[in-house]
Amino acid sequence: MDVSLQARAPAQWFGQPRGLVVLFLTEMWEKFSFYGMKALLIYYMIRHLQFPQADASLIYGAYTGGVYLTPIFGGYLADRWLGRRRAILIGGSLMALGHFTLAFESAFFPALLLIALGNGLFLPNLPSQVGDLYEENDPRRGGSYNIYYVGVNLGALLAPLVCGTLGEVYGWHFGFGAAGIGMCVGLAIYVLGARHLPPDRPRSAEPAMATSSGFSAASIVPLLLVGLAVVVFRSGYEQSGNTLAVWAEAGVDRALGSSTVPVTWMQSLNPLFVFLFTPFVVAGWRRAAERGNEPSSLAKMSMGAAGVALSYLMLALLASTHGSTPVSMLWVVAFFVVYTVAELYILPVGLGLFARLAPKGMGGTFVAAWFLASFGGNLLSGVVGRHLGSMGPANFFVLLGVITGLAAAALFALRPQLKRVEDARKAASAA
Repeated sequence: MDVSLQARAPAQWFGQPRGLVVLFLTEMWEKFSFYGMKALLIYYMIRHLQFPQADASLIYGAYTGGVYLTPIFGGYLADRWLGRRRAILIGGSLMALGHFTLAFESAFFPALLLIALGNGLFLPNLPSQVGDLYEENDPRRGGSYNIYYVGVNLGALLAPLVCGTLGEVYGWHFGFGAAGIGMCVGLAIYVLGARHLPPDRPRSAEPAMATSSGFSAASIVPLLLVGLAVVVFRSGYEQSGNTLAVWAEAGVDRALGSSTVPVTWMQSLNPLFVFLFTPFVVAGWRRAAERGNEPSSLAKMSMGAAGVALSYLMLALLASTHGSTPVSMLWVVAFFVVYTVAELYILPVGLGLFARLAPKGMGGTFVAAWFLASFGGNLLSGVVGRHLGSMGPANFFVLLGVITGLAAAALFALRPQLKRVEDARKAASAA
């Protein structure tokens, strides 16, 4: 056993290494920052900056795609030169600066660029530390990414309630300012809890070291195909903060007694259900593992994509039967229940898959490769989102169901190829 791991073993909170709690809280506040700004972004562009919906959706997709493009460079820089901790501190500082810069309308696009660049350094390097808190065969390791994912969504739950309310009621810049403060809190937690975190891995000096870990160029092809399927999936999945948010403003009856529920609050439903359902999903997988019949990573991911497709087809049926009459908020709640449970089967599982298969010294780079698929999907989601107005809500939601359903079929078909990669990695680790 690694001596440093032995030394950290007694230091646990809630049955997990203390470092997981530090990473959980850091990520929670970073996501409070990111999703707080994101909850306001589409409305800020349409209402305040007076962008047409089609242009605003395209810019939204380009921005949310850009924040997942820069991590491929940020992960590489951390693995080769900066180290993960320094990359996280620099990246978080740039993101906070970007959120505060949104206070100036004339600096709108530079502010988005600062956030995207900072995110590139921050995003791949924080989750790549999760696996290093555990030994290779620790039974807690498999579910650790789902626990970490709760931190992601706890921040995303609070963000629309706080930043969204401040932005809609008191002014856009109060909401963006709260997002910047959240990022600063996350950085402070990371610095204060640094002693509980694993040391940086040795930095990769040669790209060829991937082959020494049982990982070859041929092994990358199945992961590349998985990434392409996730690109297609995310082009539909990412509409929840884009066109779905636009439709909800007029298409959902938000009256609650004499009050009207702020439309940004609906974006808290997804992270709320992640928070509520994750323990049950992880417990179900653990029981299945004990019986020896836990689904493979790609089987879970294909089920998740199929579930998201089902949720969009539910919306299509609602939109076609109600026409221009607003639907009850209860239907939106039902949509997010299905959408969220499905999400738990694909997004944290995919992140854990790429982190688990990363060769030693290349954890940040491989996690960044997972987020590169998110870049492609978010960018494509902006192109897809432009068609909401021309197709109408019912037909548009059918389109989203078809897109995510095709991704589910592709992921299911890739199971045999990925199994060969995982088997080769296990054989190399045992050698």
